[in-house]
Amino acid sequence: MTKQRLAGKLPTGSVSETILSVVRDLGYLQLDPVNVVAPSHLIALWSRVGNFRTSDLDRLLWDEKKLFEHWSHAASIVLTEDYPLFYSLMRRYPESLSKSWGGWKARARKWLAENKDLRKTILSELRKGPLRLSEFEDHARTKRRADGWTSGSDVSTTLFHLQMSGEVMVVGHHGNQNIWGLSEKFLPRWVKRKELPEPEVEQEGAERTIRALGTASPSEINRYFLRGRYLNLKEALERLQENSTIHRIHVTGLGGERYVHDRDVRLMESMNSSAWQPRMSLLAPFDNLLGVREGTNRLFGFDYVHENFLPKNKRKFGTYVLPILWGDRFIGRVDPKMDRENEKLLINSVHAEPGAPSDTEVSLNIGETIEHLAQFLGAKEVAYTARDPKAWKSSLR
Repeated sequence: MTKQRLAGKLPTGSVSETILSVVRDLGYLQLDPVNVVAPSHLIALWSRVGNFRTSDLDRLLWDEKKLFEHWSHAASIVLTEDYPLFYSLMRRYPESLSKSWGGWKARARKWLAENKDLRKTILSELRKGPLRLSEFEDHARTKRRADGWTSGSDVSTTLFHLQMSGEVMVVGHHGNQNIWGLSEKFLPRWVKRKELPEPEVEQEGAERTIRALGTASPSEINRYFLRGRYLNLKEALERLQENSTIHRIHVTGLGGERYVHDRDVRLMESMNSSAWQPRMSLLAPFDNLLGVREGTNRLFGFDYVHENFLPKNKRKFGTYVLPILWGDRFIGRVDPKMDRENEKLLINSVHAEPGAPSDTEVSLNIGETIEHLAQFLGAKEVAYTARDPKAWKSSLR
């Protein structure tokens, strides 16, 4: 929880510097545009930063360019200071994809070979200036293809590959639409375009993941930061151990190998001290702590399903569910919706996990955290339905 910035008091000081330090510690923020409450990456930041203005994040992305959008864990916001890591993978794309991408590497090779003319056309159009997808010539949507690419268009698929190879990038937004531009024109001069050796990239990626998660297994490393880009993870971990950068540890109740970073050994040893400061948090649907579902289930006994992708009659907890984290325990789930027209945060339901604490202090803390979310969203009122746990009902009204 401490390494994920979900413990202790919320930070104070420069909001911009705090946002950068959070992304630096986490490695990435996963993008998701669904706006039932707020986009997932904004809620993930809010749970670690407290109230901030979205303009603070926009300035870091589009003006100062200290952050940029790239396909890391998935579509994500990452640090521009980490550009050498991504640049090294871009330069080797699609050969930098590991086996966990399945047949994507072969399909990417084939697509790039068969669409050379389209690539040239897109780059030629972008030399005239940034464009939204719908502004490209001959843009037309197509149905899902038999070759495994999702529905979209030849232009959108080619843009994805050009982003993965570092030739284009997202340079702004128009509503929910990406604005695409040439990387060479958008990136500041101070950005290092240095290609790192493959072993160095993998060691750095593994280090960053272990530090972000506190402890991590090889499977979690492969699926967190730089997901699916480790071609020789075993060797990378062995080199890090030989240098005493990481240490193998045993966690009671968890099978298999796990690692801790040398810098965090002292933090791990302080687990039973009074330094631990639990905090109440509402997590975003694509929060970093939920990024590896099996790991969250194994470590915390908590299984999170994105029910907004399920038919309505199969949803158990709601549409846009935010887990309630108290200290190091998942104690419940909230299903909110922002009514922007009436400036209300609607709480459709609150669910308590089995064995969740029922004391008044905890329930009041849940209510206060929901109120803080409402303030962040600009809501003037929180409206609850009757679907609340009995033990918490008096504090949630």
